Amino acid sequence: MRDAETILNIIHERGKRGLPLENIYRLLYNPTLYLRAYARLYANDGAMTVGSNGETVDGMNLEKIEKLIDDLRHERYRWTPVRRVYIPKKNGKRRPLGIPSWTDKLLQEVLRQILEAYYEPQFSSSSHGFRPERGCHTALGEVKNTWTGTKWFVEGDIAACFDRLDHEVMLATLREKIHDNRFLRLIGNLLRAGYLEDWRYHETLSGSPQGGVVSPILANIYLDKLDKYVEQVLMPAYTQGTTRRTNAQYDVLQTRLYRARKKGDKKQAKALLKQLQRLPRRDPSDPHYRRLRYVRYADDTLFGFVGPREEAEDIKRQLGEFLRDHLKLELSQEKTLITHAQTEAAHFLGYEIATQHEDTKHDRLGHRSVNGRIVLRAPTTVLEKKCASYLKHGKPAHRPELRNDDDFTIVSRYQLEYRGLVQYYLLAHNVAAFWKLHWVMKASLLKTLASKHKGKVTDMVRKYQTTTETPYGPLKCLEVVVPREGKKPLVARFGGIPLRRQEATILNDQPLLVFRNERSELLKRLLADTCELCKATENIEVHHIRKLADLDIEGRAEKPAWVKRMAARRRKTLVLCRSCHQAIHRGEPTGQPTGKKSPESRMNGNIHVRFGGRRREKCSHS
Repeated sequence: MRDAETILNIIHERGKRGLPLENIYRLLYNPTLYLRAYARLYANDGAMTVGSNGETVDGMNLEKIEKLIDDLRHERYRWTPVRRVYIPKKNGKRRPLGIPSWTDKLLQEVLRQILEAYYEPQFSSSSHGFRPERGCHTALGEVKNTWTGTKWFVEGDIAACFDRLDHEVMLATLREKIHDNRFLRLIGNLLRAGYLEDWRYHETLSGSPQGGVVSPILANIYLDKLDKYVEQVLMPAYTQGTTRRTNAQYDVLQTRLYRARKKGDKKQAKALLKQLQRLPRRDPSDPHYRRLRYVRYADDTLFGFVGPREEAEDIKRQLGEFLRDHLKLELSQEKTLITHAQTEAAHFLGYEIATQHEDTKHDRLGHRSVNGRIVLRAPTTVLEKKCASYLKHGKPAHRPELRNDDDFTIVSRYQLEYRGLVQYYLLAHNVAAFWKLHWVMKASLLKTLASKHKGKVTDMVRKYQTTTETPYGPLKCLEVVVPREGKKPLVARFGGIPLRRQEATILNDQPLLVFRNERSELLKRLLADTCELCKATENIEVHHIRKLADLDIEGRAEKPAWVKRMAARRRKTLVLCRSCHQAIHRGEPTGQPTGKKSPESRMNGNIHVRFGGRRREKCSHS
């Protein structure tokens, strides 16, 4: 039996070469794909969120994988309707979110791995959403570094994109490259599985459920049609010429400047030079020069156009027609705007984007250094709104809801809230404006600590203020250190982030698409097939908790053995036999050690996996 990494690498190579996929449904019989999916999902907070059938990751075992594979083999697997909840949006509306059951999440993750391995090398370089090594910052970096000279921005927003994805268009798109009706039927059943709202069943006639594991990759496959249309039709039609023609008026003044300098007339030469520095070197209205650039993040698109506004209007119209006629989607007229790049700012991914024009800024050679270059700015509304949450009557205020937490937790909470916003806007030219937020939050933090200890703010400053080293020199910060015997101390720090604009920001949210034959620590423990409390070797499953704080480590005089073991390992999982697992949920003492059985050999390249105590021999399916 091939391991998951070998399978995904083979699929990835076929995707690179543009070869179709055939007979891939049988790959779903391979248990290593489900173990890999489990290792990627179990640590997510959503793994413990209850779906419509009450199932979570808790109690995961190899028997569930065997049953799931058996159902798929006989094509009797049925998707469970998702549980629908709503989350608020900035405009006051609510966005529907579907919460699948755990088994559905596991199978969706397997489907996602297969689809991502195949389609990722075929996706457009203009697409940045939900892709490995890509994100908001790579999209913004592309705009900043390659869109010099842009005159118009066309901000495109697809209305209710995820809710309106047409199922027939989706399946037809998949059918172009995937020649396996069973696989396509499985995805079609997923799209039509429906949802439960207030325990009433509703059909899903369109859309891909937001919250589903496989939904982002399906949306990218669907909208890749849009990327190809823009790159193969719109961009060639609106890209003309190699360079702009020279500005005739500029040439005349340059000739006069040359003659004045030759005559030694410094006064006239100086006046002519000032006039030159107010004129563009190239003709901005050259009718034979056009440029169209494009970037997409999920359902948000941005076009940069060099040319007249009338043609920008045509681009917007053609974009809307293609979405309506070919993808059965609609542009949001409220959010699809045409913005003049020099006098206004476009809004994309939370940033303001504009083209700079400043004749007075020159480099060492006297050339205008910023004209035409793209500038990224953090909106002032974002800064003011964030500051307002720490103010009361216009002044920094303490947060009484945090008073019962310890100092380490309070400082960590403030730093998380501060760092999350600041690091996102490190590409902004006006990132130094966040020193205001730093001052407001620091004052609020000190007042919260002072309120907790019934002391003064100055006492908190003397107690916790220190300096930390940064690439730009030392910075003042607030620091709480919790010593631990025999271990490194825990350190919580507020501040210490230099507010310097960065040309590029390193992405840590999307992993590199590399398939390596590596096992996670949890999989090794699960495949050892031994209860970590009583050493039994039958009916092994995994006990999960949402967070370590649920152990209530400090609140018990006599801690059960399972609590001690999880606390000592700092792990949210414990591999148990079924009797010990049930005893934990009933609040009873766990079982005593029993006789051991020889565990089967475990995964190492080719595998032997025992499901439910029965040895499953090597399978020819790959």
